[in-house]
Amino acid sequence: MAALRGLLQRPLASYYLLLACVGLLLVIGLVMVFSATSLTSYTDTGNAFADVLKQGTFALIGFVAFWFCQRLPVRTFRGIAKPAIIIAFLLMFLVDALGFAAVLAATPGETPEPIHLGPVHASQLWLHLGPVQLQPAEPAKLALVLWGAQVLVTKGPAIANLRDLMTPLFPVTFALFGLVGYNDLGSMLCLLVAFVGLLWAAGVRLRVFLGMFVVALAGVIGLILMPGKHFYRVERLVVFFDPSRADRADGAYQYFQGLYAVAEGGWFGVGLGEGHLKWGRLPNGHNDFIFAVIAEELGVMGCLVVLGLFAVLAYTGLRIARRVADPFRRLVAASITIWFVGQAVINIGGVVGLLPITGLPLPFISDGGTALVVALTAAGILLSFARAEPDAARALHARPPRRWVRLVWAPLPPLPRSRPDHERAPKTGRSG
Repeated sequence: MAALRGLLQRPLASYYLLLACVGLLLVIGLVMVFSATSLTSYTDTGNAFADVLKQGTFALIGFVAFWFCQRLPVRTFRGIAKPAIIIAFLLMFLVDALGFAAVLAATPGETPEPIHLGPVHASQLWLHLGPVQLQPAEPAKLALVLWGAQVLVTKGPAIANLRDLMTPLFPVTFALFGLVGYNDLGSMLCLLVAFVGLLWAAGVRLRVFLGMFVVALAGVIGLILMPGKHFYRVERLVVFFDPSRADRADGAYQYFQGLYAVAEGGWFGVGLGEGHLKWGRLPNGHNDFIFAVIAEELGVMGCLVVLGLFAVLAYTGLRIARRVADPFRRLVAASITIWFVGQAVINIGGVVGLLPITGLPLPFISDGGTALVVALTAAGILLSFARAEPDAARALHARPPRRWVRLVWAPLPPLPRSRPDHERAPKTGRSG
């Protein structure tokens, strides 16, 4: 314990913990995506590496975004916050509007055909911009974190007044919830988790959380009961609360297959690449249910490794939030951390039957290009903040890396003020 305590007391401990944690999760993700998709990729294309190469391409794009963001000063993130939330709104409105127009134009009883606006069209949760395909709900998460932190920091002590706190933060945020939740309730819940993390880190009063909980609960119930193609949400709740009454060949199929995979894996799994899920037994085994593949092939021990990495990620992110002096960095670090961990809990809880299935990917691990690129971008922002911790900045200036390292990887962070960190950095938490 003394040795571990000594390591954690090093100035750059947060930086290296975060770098190692994200790197290991990414490697595990690529390995498990290959294991989950190799058979279907070979059957469909004749190349067992087709899907993992595609995911590797997105990982490379995400690494470039990660590298770029960890070089940037905090003023850049504050400057792009407002444009980011505007772009997120436009993209979400576009995908919802095109989807709704397709439903109106479709003949009753037939599958709606996508409506094209030149090279642009929408398909369920996806927006197609010519050859580029993206899921707008993913960048909306990061946009909300940056913009919400900027609004809260700008208001300062005024957030103690409920009216000042609500305008414009709550109307804009709940409008974004509605746009995202119309097509993707899981991503809306993830947005809610990130938003709660922002308010908690800002020290917002408990009564605000209680009021927001009531409004959010009413909104979620309304989205769940929405008729039409969204009625599957009710079916998922029925499966969760009473699996014995659900049809195992229909609505509960994925639920039970995930539980079977966890049971078959035992303590040490059936072996990497030896699982049976890749034979088409589990829909979305490479994406939403990749934790079931991990459980089957690597067993309880493999699951504990993944859970341990997310626990380290949670500790490191909140450690960064507690140590940085700048309030914007503190809010963003706490919100990104709670977003990652909350999304992982929702995903894993759905796989093992502790929560309803939402369709959320497991951060850094599930197959999915937009989600991976956005997650790595957010991790790069966290890494930038880790280097800005007062002790880390002083250590880097005291023994600066070689010039070529600073040019290729990241420049030196600004030195903090002379006052000690514990006297300047507000604690992360909420007031009663």
